[in-house]
This record gives sequence, C-alpha cells and structure tokens, in this order.
Amino acid sequence: MEYRALGRTGVRVSALCLGCMMFGGRTTPEDSYAIIDRAIDAGINFLDTANVYSRGRSEEVTGEALKRNGKRQRIVLATKVHGVMADDDPNMQGNSRRHIIEQCEASLRRLQTDHIDLYQIHRPQSDIPVDETLRALDDLIRAGKVRYIGTTTYAAWQLVESFWMAKELGLNRFVCEQPPYNLLDRRVERELIPMARTYGMGIIPWSPLAGGLLTGKYNRNSPPPADARFADFERNPLLQRRWTQQAFDIIDGITALTQARGVAMSQFALAWCAQQPGVTSPIIGPRTMEQLEDNLKALDIKISDEDKAAIDKVSIPGRVAAPYYEADFGPHHYR
Repeated sequence: MEYRALGRTGVRVSALCLGCMMFGGRTTPEDSYAIIDRAIDAGINFLDTANVYSRGRSEEVTGEALKRNGKRQRIVLATKVHGVMADDDPNMQGNSRRHIIEQCEASLRRLQTDHIDLYQIHRPQSDIPVDETLRALDDLIRAGKVRYIGTTTYAAWQLVESFWMAKELGLNRFVCEQPPYNLLDRRVERELIPMARTYGMGIIPWSPLAGGLLTGKYNRNSPPPADARFADFERNPLLQRRWTQQAFDIIDGITALTQARGVAMSQFALAWCAQQPGVTSPIIGPRTMEQLEDNLKALDIKISDEDKAAIDKVSIPGRVAAPYYEADFGPHHYR
C-alpha cells in the first residue's frame, strides 16, 4: 500500500480511502465489519463516513467495527457535518456553531471514540459566514475533540476565502477538500486542483467511479441491471442527467482502452483518478466484499503517459459529460 501526505499535516493516509456510506444501510452490520477488517488488512488506514449516512447508522457500524477489531488507533477516521439530522428541527442542519458542536458530540458517541481525526463540512452554505463555521471548528480542535478539518464540494474561491479568514482570526484552516472527480466530470481540474496544489490542500475525490457508470456494467443500448443504482434512472431526475450520450461516448472509449490493456474498467478508472496530479486518496464505496476486492486491484495498475494521452482524447480535461456537482445539489458555482 502506498501512503501519501494529507495536505500539509504530516499525516500519511493510504492511496485509497474506504467510504462507509453503505454500512448500516444497504450493507448489513456483519458484512460491514468484514469489509472494514479486510480493507485494514490490505493496508487501508483512512475511513470516511458522515452523520447523515443512514441518519447515524453508518457512524455506529463503523465505530463498532473499530471497537471489535481494536484498530482504532491505526486509523485516520473522518466524518462530516452539515446535512439534515431532524426533519422537524431547522437547527439540526447547516454550518452554524450550534449544529457543528452538537453534531460533533453525537458523532463521537456513535463512533465510540474520543476524537475525530478529520472533521469535514459536508457542503458550503452561503447564508452562514465562514468565520462562524471556522470558530466552531477551531474550538473543537483546541478541545482535543477534532484533529484536522476539511470540506467537501467547496469551490476554489470559497476555500481561498476561508484561508484568508483563518489567517485574519488566527484559526485553524481547512487541510483538505473532498470533490467529485471522475472521467465523466473533470471540472475540478480547472481551478480547484491547481488551487489545492498551490496552498498545500489534500484532495480526496468522491465518486471516482461515477456512481457505478465507470464499472462496465452499463450499456447505452441495454437496460440497466435490475439491482443496479441506475435501474430506475428514467424516474430519477438526478440519474437522468448523468445517463447521457456524452457520458456513454466516454464509457465506450474507455472500454476500448481497457479491453486493449486486458483490465477491468472499474480498476482502470479508479487507478486513473488515484494517479492524477494533486489527488491524495480517492474514496471507494463498496457495498459488498466483491466490490472491495475489485477496488483493491486498482492499486496494481500503472497508468502510463501513453494511457493518459489516450484517455484525454476520450475524456477531455476540465470537461463534464455527466454532472456530479449541480445534479446533486441544485445551482452551483461550477458550470
């Protein structure tokens, strides 16, 4: 396993991060424990979850797994705050001090730990000043409940603004950003990744397999498998926006490249993301042990300069064929 610096922190994390979103939801607790144990045995030391995943169940299962295997101290444990945790309470969401402090305590209980290694703001929120958010996070760091702080789906300008505010107020700054990044949506290459490399931020891409579109299971001329995420895409506006002819043009091109190499598309696409300049650790989100084993094989694939040139002819740098920003979250700063 290769280990990489998490931004400027000096902490080293595995080249793949185990995403725990499925645990406690579609993946049973017992299967989740087994997947976590196998990932750690393979050398993964970076686990990522969030309070909103199955409304806390993912954190509970992740925490129980680490308690059972006794390997919490070996793990860089990340979780997030921002999303709605109670439909009938407007204060149980967002980036306010009240919500951040309250949800940190709740996450610590669910994870059965006394500290969170990386606490991330799950989404930006324009109606709450960034200093409100940073002051709350800084207090958690000073109290020893959080080690480092990060963001997810922030724009480059929002992060630079946060750096300025942290410097002005003498607060801890964000050390990493978690954006969507895959062969179907490469917009982060325009500004976000150059900014991150300039300021020493880690980049932890989510959806490196484009929600499954880059696994080889889908074909534009055939209906999706009945148990697949895109099985009901015709009734799901979000998935409809990703099921595009442009996306399948890229998928067809990548399929030709992977067949020539004799490797699985999922492994090739994941290896490409992990080996892109500025990337720290892509997040894999296996639902089954089989999917985890497939993801781990990406570590054995080397993307050559010739591969990169061929890929860039199929998937244009900086371009988008299937949206992984605004399709999820409404109007956004990426166009």
